[in-house]
Order: sequence, then C-alpha cells, then structure tokens
Amino acid sequence: MQQHNAIKARYPDAILLFRVGDFYETFGQDAITTSSVLGITLTKRNNGNPAASELAGFPHHALDTYLHKLVKAGYRVAICDQLEDPKLAKGIVKRGVTELVTPGVATSDKLLEHNSNNFLAALHFENERIGIAFLDISTGEFFIAEGDKEYADKLLQSLKPAEVIFQRSQQKYFKENFGSKFFTYTLEEWIFAEAYATESLLKHFGTHSLKGFGIEGVKTGIIAAGAILHYLKDTEHPNLGHITSIQRIDREEHLWMDRFTIRNLELFGGADGSNTLLKVLDNTVSAMGARLLKRWMVLPLNSIAKINERLHTVEYLIKEVDQRNKISQYIKQAGDVERLVSKVPLKKVNPREVLQIAKGLQQTELIKSLCENSANDYLKRLGDSLNPCKYILDKILKEINENPQLLHQRLVIAAGVNDELDALRKISSGGKDYLIELQQKEALATGISSLKISFNNVFGYYLEVTHAHKTKVPDTWIRKQTLVNAERYITPELKEYEEKLLGQKIRCYK
Repeated sequence: MQQHNAIKARYPDAILLFRVGDFYETFGQDAITTSSVLGITLTKRNNGNPAASELAGFPHHALDTYLHKLVKAGYRVAICDQLEDPKLAKGIVKRGVTELVTPGVATSDKLLEHNSNNFLAALHFENERIGIAFLDISTGEFFIAEGDKEYADKLLQSLKPAEVIFQRSQQKYFKENFGSKFFTYTLEEWIFAEAYATESLLKHFGTHSLKGFGIEGVKTGIIAAGAILHYLKDTEHPNLGHITSIQRIDREEHLWMDRFTIRNLELFGGADGSNTLLKVLDNTVSAMGARLLKRWMVLPLNSIAKINERLHTVEYLIKEVDQRNKISQYIKQAGDVERLVSKVPLKKVNPREVLQIAKGLQQTELIKSLCENSANDYLKRLGDSLNPCKYILDKILKEINENPQLLHQRLVIAAGVNDELDALRKISSGGKDYLIELQQKEALATGISSLKISFNNVFGYYLEVTHAHKTKVPDTWIRKQTLVNAERYITPELKEYEEKLLGQKIRCYK
C-alpha cells in the first residue's frame, strides 16, 4: 500500500489501476468511482476494519473491456504494471505507470470513432493572440494555427477535439469564451515557453529549424504544439515515430464558419441523431476517407483553382465508371492503414494488423498504377505521391505467417526466417519423440518392461516403476515419490532435457 500511495501521489487526478497478480486493483476514492462507473463490486480491505480502504478490481485480461468505459465517462486513467517477474523479485515487486490514458491520447479501437479524428488540442494565450495545435495520435496528423479568439473558437467547433489543454491561469477565460462542453486539462505556465516548445519540436522531428514545415513564424502556434509534445511525455507516450510532420492551417485558404453557421447548415449530427449533410454525402468506402471528407467539410476551400481541380476529378470519375469502381474496391480492401500504421511505433500492433498493413500496401500499389495511368492530372499527382513501400511489404509477407491457425498457436514468425528459432521449434515440437526414445532406451538398459515417462507440475518429467521392478532401478536414478503401487524417479539426463525443452518454449514465444 505504501508503494501504491507513492505512485498515486504522482498521479493525483487520475484513477490508478494498480496491477496486483492477475488483477488490476483500485483503492479508496478511485475504488468508489471505478465501482460506480463499471458496475463492479466495492469491498473493503482488512475484513471490515473501520480504517480499511475501499477496494474494487477486475482481471487484468479484462482491461480492454473496462478501460474505455472509464475514459468515456471523462476520467484520466493511469495504468500501473508490474515491471519485473514476481517470481524473480526480491521483496516488493517493482511497479510503475506504463501509460496514462485520457480522451485526447486514446489509441484503443474501443475509444475511437472510425470515421472521426480523435484530436488532442492545445491553446496558448498571449494577449489577444491565441496559438492552437491539434494532434491525432492515432493517425499522426499534426496541425497548428494562430489567430484571435473568434478564429480559435471556429477551429475548436469545427475539429471538435476530444481533449483541450492550456495554461492553468486561463481556466476562467477559456470557460467564458469557449464554453464548458470540452474535456479540459490545465498545465503549468513554464511549459508554454517559446524556447522550450521550439526545442521540443526540433528534437522530435530531428531538424535544425522549422522552416521546412512552413510554420517558422507561427510563434503562439509553435508554443501550443510544444505543449502537446510535453503532455504526451507526461502521459507516458514516448513512442511517437509516426508523427513525422506538422502542417499549418492557413486562415486564408479556407472559408471560415462559426458555430452558428455549422449548426444552421446542419453539417453534422446533433444529439438528436437527425439527418445531416455529412450523412447524405458520406458514401466513402474507408474510415480514412470518412475522416478526410469530414475535415474537408469543416475546412471548405477558398481557392477557385483548387475547388475546380476537385470538381474536374469528380466529373472524370463519374464518366470513368470502370476506373472509379476499381479504385473504390482497392481502397475498401486496404482497410484503415492510417491508424494501423500508427500502432507500429506505439507498440500496440498485433500480427493480424501487421498482415492487414501488408494488404493495404498491396492495394496502394494497384491504386498508384491506376492513378498514374489515368487521364486526370490531379489523380496523376496523387498516384505519384503514393509509396507502396515494396521492401516493407515483401518483408511482412515473407516473415509473418498468414495462416490464422498458426497465429492462434502463437507461431507468428514463419519457418525459414531465423535458423535459431527453427531449431528451438524443432526441439519443442519433437519433444514427445525424444521422450519415447528415452523411455525405450532406459527400459532396454534396465530390463523394466513396464517403465513409462510422465509429467506433473510438482517435479516435472519422471520415470515411473512398479514395485515389482524396483530392484532393477539403477543407483543413478533419484527417487522423488512413492505411491501405493509404484515409485517415481528422475535422472540427470531427463532433468537436463526438461530444462532445455521448457527453456526453448519460453525463448520461442519471446
């Protein structure tokens, strides 16, 4: 409990899921909240002692089932795991928070809407200027902008972030100007410093300046973007290799609509689930397309040349039915590559999802070829910008088993990829043959015709000899157990093989 209290002190405003054996436990007020939100039993430690702490928990394998419910209810959740094997630990098992989940940094499929971005927004207030940044950690999309409070309000209402962070001193100002419907979290003032923000961005992108991103002069926006990177570090999200770029939302490029215009035009659905323009228009065949269409609707183009370019492409695809159908089919089969790829650096991707990425890359190659050979300039440019990542595609298909049954057996890596792994698997799968050979060899050497080799969880593999033959047992055998009708022994050779066999299985799965 001292360990729990010390960790909880570092995350006072989050529900702490504390791993104890096969369970995630919560204590005190966290337990009361968790029990209420999840509908699980609330108990007390120390058998009803008046000073006892409330307790509520659930099995660790049910984390995905319960985590999204807590976050959707508006709570920040700190996941505290065991950082070492309890069997090898001396004293208390070392524990630490491995992830802090909040609405704006959610990556679980159960927490995300497939057809909407899940933006974390940061605002930096400096006199009349407001810098604003948006990041979707599930796709790697990163945007910044700056303007007055009306402009910031338009962006917040249009992109609807799942969470907004800003300076602690600006709570009253934010509520007065942007309302109380957003999930918000405040940070210390020192985080919103230009030098610190610039250094954070340069370090993350590995560049000497921000000029290449076209954001160098957007001072307050840069500070907001830096605050987002700091927040990700604070919430235990160090694996951000998929965030490779940052874009400026240019006020002059888009037609800006305030919250009343968006509502009156019935662009998006309200709480009543009524019909909307987005519902009418959204016949996209992928989650990626649905998210892009929604963003295009809230950020309409101002440039007549770019508008006509899109319209000409639509007209072209209406006429070229065969090409349109093929592109639609390929995009549909690709799946949500954008979010799947982002799971790789986040270290949350599973083998089936990696195979789906490969399938997406195969479709990308087909789409690229179709677009490059079309008669439409816009499609040609799109095709030219696509990268099917041939090396990665070939590597996935060569090294990962496509057979679902093999994946279920945890045989993720294909045979022939690694000689050592193949050898370990051979030992693991051939264990039964070896034991039969050993049994026959020992039976022949000792003359014990009824000899058999078995296994139990207490002392592993053993040789069983009936009392009628126990006088034939060699001195080198070590007796382990006496039964009514037989005795059980182990031998150095059998013990050595057992250690080798169990060790190979562990290494195979690692």
